[in-house]
Amino acid sequence: MSNTKENNYWYVVYTRPRWEKKIAKVLEEKGIENYCPLNKVRRKWKDRKKIVLEPLFKGYLFVKIDEEKKWDIKMIDGILNYVYWLGKPARVKEAEINTIKKFLNEFENVDVVELDLKANTNVIVTKGILMNYKGIVLEVVGNKVKVQIDSMGIRLSAVIEKGSLEQIREL
Repeated sequence: MSNTKENNYWYVVYTRPRWEKKIAKVLEEKGIENYCPLNKVRRKWKDRKKIVLEPLFKGYLFVKIDEEKKWDIKMIDGILNYVYWLGKPARVKEAEINTIKKFLNEFENVDVVELDLKANTNVIVTKGILMNYKGIVLEVVGNKVKVQIDSMGIRLSAVIEKGSLEQIREL
């Protein structure tokens, strides 16, 4: 069995609570590429201040493993299951992993906030051909959002991935 790069994909696994770093170390010892995004958080005690590294995504870990060996990973103590998307273990693009790494290298005390989009929410498109267009959410279905965009005197509606939108906060 060759461990070719083209068959290796990033997956997300659920871990036991507060076991993210332990499992990352076990995977590393087994030679399995993984990524546990660590957030630099300033903690203050009575006698000192310190920066501690905490998992950014509590209960989750990224694992890069060969498609054929992906089920072996569930035998590792502390890994509960894969995160599923559309009935299959969810794959994460290499570019997304790199974005997380760059972001965590730049910033401390990062907060993970689920984008809570509802109908009539004002949004701006952050990726793709409609980048920088503003619109209004018409409907949310899973990871897709139907957005109405008024441009050039006409009204367009497009289905866009949630990750390509940012809510506009009204001041």
